[in-house]
Amino acid sequence: MTDPDLNLLIALDALLSLGSVAGAARRLKLSASAMSRTLSRLRAVTGDPLLVRAGRNMVLTPYAEEIRERAQNAVFEARAVLRPAVSELSLATLERTFTLRANEGFVEAFGAVLIAATAQAAPFVRLCFAPKPEKSSKHLREGLVDIEIGVLGEMGPEIRLQTLFRDRFVAVVRKGHPFEQQSEITAQQYAACGHVVASRRGLLTGPVDRALTELGLERRVAAVVPSFPAALAVAQASDLVALVPASFLINQPVGNGDSATLFAFELPVKTQAITVSQMWHPRLEADVAHRWLRQLVLSVVKQRFATINT
Repeated sequence: MTDPDLNLLIALDALLSLGSVAGAARRLKLSASAMSRTLSRLRAVTGDPLLVRAGRNMVLTPYAEEIRERAQNAVFEARAVLRPAVSELSLATLERTFTLRANEGFVEAFGAVLIAATAQAAPFVRLCFAPKPEKSSKHLREGLVDIEIGVLGEMGPEIRLQTLFRDRFVAVVRKGHPFEQQSEITAQQYAACGHVVASRRGLLTGPVDRALTELGLERRVAAVVPSFPAALAVAQASDLVALVPASFLINQPVGNGDSATLFAFELPVKTQAITVSQMWHPRLEADVAHRWLRQLVLSVVKQRFATINT
């Protein structure tokens, strides 16, 4: 029996992960025609079309959907087998790029410190921060990112996680807003103001609205923006009140100093705490370099986040 060409596994993984002949060709640095020929070979080997035309796009067949994760894991395991065995990690010579998927607020609050700590310990390691427009375990399962940072969300049961810190929502207004002169802001006063809401999906309500409803109150949402940094920018230039996690204020000009342009205050209602974690796929559990990075992220974030509680 002729052994299969194991190089086809790499092509299969690219085709099934991207669902595109052109995209797979770009990833593998092949011409589109060479990738089309490889797809024909894969169809002959598997006895399945794998990718079929649907309008202008290609879609995976049921069999392709079934084997997509197996193909991805097979390629990962093959590369791990062929990678030099590492019993002790040499950070001084480690050359690797780690991709972390996190929202803008995390990068603004912790990115610079984490990059500096990484460079000091491992000068040839590169951190690549990927955007996070939605919560999904797809990027971890398909090996597109090394670490996902955020709230657990709809992650699969196999995903490993470690709590980084517990956050809370706070209200933010521009410096000079009437609220800055008040020693206590009531729920009634808070609800009576205009608000800017941050929501990737354009939602108008959230945890604070449920808490206000229990008091018979309702706030007026004047604007919806796609991110917390955008909400802060709007609040800074208007009389609207923004609602953001406290961690987003670490590097923001908040307080009573001359350089401050924002004023933050505790919400007059109770909302549930936010647990922020780092998550990774179990295939990276024992990877010594990945383990080092996880510990570094935990150490840097805990030290940095403590500054907002002092």
